Amino acid sequence: MFHLRPLHRIKMLASQATKKHYTPRKEKPLLTLFTKFVLEQVDITLPENTAWYDRYKHDIPVFHLNGQFLMMHRVNIKKLERYLSKLEQEDPFK
Repeated sequence: MFHLRPLHRIKMLASQATKKHYTPRKEKPLLTLFTKFVLEQVDITLPENTAWYDRYKHDIPVFHLNGQFLMMHRVNIKKLERYLSKLEQEDPFK
């Protein structure tokens, strides 16, 4: 089973970020997640990611799992746990 206890912290941070007016900073905040899966971060403000910026500029954070849309605006912990548990059960190398 994936250990998802740190994800409650992400949910809290995402919730706080959506409640406050976002003011761009020169330095981006650092979010550290310790996990058993690969986490890919996409900076939508980079020139090579303009398609993602156009699509999600008002909807961050956005989560995709294995290339498929999963959720946006906030972290739904139960949904994330359900999908990750399902993937773990399907993993023949666990």
